[in-house]
Amino acid sequence: MKRRSKAKWVTVSMRVFETPVGWMALAATARGLARLVLPGEKMPPADEDAPGDVLADRLAPADAPQETARAEAIALRGEREVREYLDGRRRRFTVPVDLEDVPPFRRRVLRAALRIPYGRTVSYAELARRSGSPRGARAVGQAMATNPVPLVIPCHRVLATGGGLGGYGGGLDLKRYLLALEGVQLRNGTEKTA
Repeated sequence: MKRRSKAKWVTVSMRVFETPVGWMALAATARGLARLVLPGEKMPPADEDAPGDVLADRLAPADAPQETARAEAIALRGEREVREYLDGRRRRFTVPVDLEDVPPFRRRVLRAALRIPYGRTVSYAELARRSGSPRGARAVGQAMATNPVPLVIPCHRVLATGGGLGGYGGGLDLKRYLLALEGVQLRNGTEKTA
């Protein structure tokens, strides 16, 4: 599959696979993992104008065998790392991510979220500060809501001020599960302070 990126086509490799929490889908380019769909997450509408949405793109002939092979290798690596994470055998993702089509502010927020360590959480306000927009907690929440590669970019580690769960594309039960997998203890839906 190819997608149009800034007036050019890019090879995309897609995988659908079963995990302990349900079926997932991912898409990768030669630059990195570009989309991960969680169980329970609604698929985006098939709108070719949706920015950064590699799952809604059109098929095109593969004319770059090296690019195709790299996209396929990244997709396989992404699947393997997601499975290892959900099996409790991986604490850090090493698969590259492709955020080329993500607007600059969102990209900055997503890169800041990438640096949240396994088993730790931050508030939307703290993530806003870390991404250079200390008054942008609400905008950070929107950036997290449109995270194209959840788990790999750990938006589940971002909580509301006071420790409330906030939202999650895969649902709050999955967010609780992921936080418990990482050893984060929640009490009545909020993080327990240690």
